[in-house]
Amino acid sequence: MEATVIYSPFLLTGFPALEEAHHWISIPFFAVYVCILFGNGTLLCNIFLIFLIITERSLHGPMYLFLSMLASADLLLSTATAPKMLAIFWFHSTDISFGSCVSQMFFIHFIFVAESAILLAMAFDRYVAICYPLRYTTILTSLVIGKIGIAAVVRSFFICCPFIFLVYRLTYCGKNIIPHSYCEHMGIARLACDNIKVNVIYGLTMALLSTGMDLVFIIMSYTMILCTVFQIPSWMARFKALNTCSSHICVIFMFYTPAFFSFFAHRFAGKTIPSHIHILVANLYVVVPPMLNPIIYGVKTKQIQDQLILLFSTISSNYACSPLGSKQ
Repeated sequence: MEATVIYSPFLLTGFPALEEAHHWISIPFFAVYVCILFGNGTLLCNIFLIFLIITERSLHGPMYLFLSMLASADLLLSTATAPKMLAIFWFHSTDISFGSCVSQMFFIHFIFVAESAILLAMAFDRYVAICYPLRYTTILTSLVIGKIGIAAVVRSFFICCPFIFLVYRLTYCGKNIIPHSYCEHMGIARLACDNIKVNVIYGLTMALLSTGMDLVFIIMSYTMILCTVFQIPSWMARFKALNTCSSHICVIFMFYTPAFFSFFAHRFAGKTIPSHIHILVANLYVVVPPMLNPIIYGVKTKQIQDQLILLFSTISSNYACSPLGSKQ
């Protein structure tokens, strides 16, 4: 009979050497997560965005469908990391089972790769809207957008699924402390006694071929957009065309800059970057973009603002006309 392999629980340290300050560190992270869930952050904006997209036919455009995908990915990414992060800061709940750690690792990488694909799709949306405005609705039909969404999910699954097998194949012999606030692939692999060269090569290759290539195609899209825009004779028309891309560009910078910093620092920086700086950046990129993305798009998208005002006006009018409202 084959012996059953028992995987010991791991310990997540949060911010190494800053354990005494965890309660203070938790304050901004808790505030951000509250914004994501209840304030002007992800949950409130996402619910209204998705509600309006479903109920308001004028919002059934490609841009708003992609925006609902982005909103869903943001909510899932923050929820996969923030609760455990806050549990570490508040209750010193550092232990996590091997299975839970691997599950968190998978969902974090899966959502991240899927969100990168969504940002690429949104760049393609802006390219078609500016370079081929007359064919916009015929190119980006609901069927095409649905296929893009399915392709993003399927691609992310096939890229991230091998991570599970790569960490399960390793032998762990004593080390169980992960100097981080959440589980990710290389953090788990580095605890193994075996050679992790395959893990390093696969992780680096997939990152470059997925999110790296997504960024390359996004840059190519905006290069062609700029070529088209600067052929427009009117400066006002140029500004108007570029202004439609400003929200997407802000989201791209917020998403890719800290993500690639964390990725390359974890693999190549060694001890040149303090561990608490690396972990801080890694924690920020899973909570700050989800908080800011819907605000950026919600503030700049006048059509959504108009629909929100109309929705609240309708609710207020119905309440005032109701028996409960008339009695007050």
